[in-house]
Amino acid sequence: MTTLRPAILLLILLTLITGGLYPFLTTLLGQWWFPAQANGSLIFKDKVVIGSSLIGQNFTDAKYLQGRPSATAETPYNPMASGGSNLAGSNPELDKQITERVAALRAANPQANPAVPVELLTTSASGLDGQISPEAAAWQIPRIAQVRNLPVEQVARLVAENTTQPLVGFIGKPVVNVLRVNLALDALQAP
Repeated sequence: MTTLRPAILLLILLTLITGGLYPFLTTLLGQWWFPAQANGSLIFKDKVVIGSSLIGQNFTDAKYLQGRPSATAETPYNPMASGGSNLAGSNPELDKQITERVAALRAANPQANPAVPVELLTTSASGLDGQISPEAAAWQIPRIAQVRNLPVEQVARLVAENTTQPLVGFIGKPVVNVLRVNLALDALQAP
């Protein structure tokens, strides 16, 4: 019993620290230092939440910038069922899906380079990416400009304005937030 008592006390102490004090402090500091990020990086329009800058949305209309394909269950970009397709590179089903995506993207973007950016063809590990590379966004600019009757330079400027550079140049790559670009495009054409 003498060796059991310190073990039980240590268990209780560590449970209070790691299960109570630490989560409380990290939540408190997160809300204090990074309130927007701690609350989901939400994007508001007219005081209504329309999305998160971290989670993609299923934009299929030709007038919008489109993100990576999503393999989440039931519906695309379903945050309750995050996950990739788990298809191996040697799986014929993956080849079929990529072939279909290439055909659809080339048909929707006839004026673009025939070499489709790979991230517009493959899903991410989470299936929820809300950002794409500047190259994948630039590949779609001619289509968006044509459908919206805008100069290509104007659409390219909106993409550049919504491109985030990494904090440190050698850690990460620039990314374009798809939802923010689409909101900027809609705001540009609002009456």
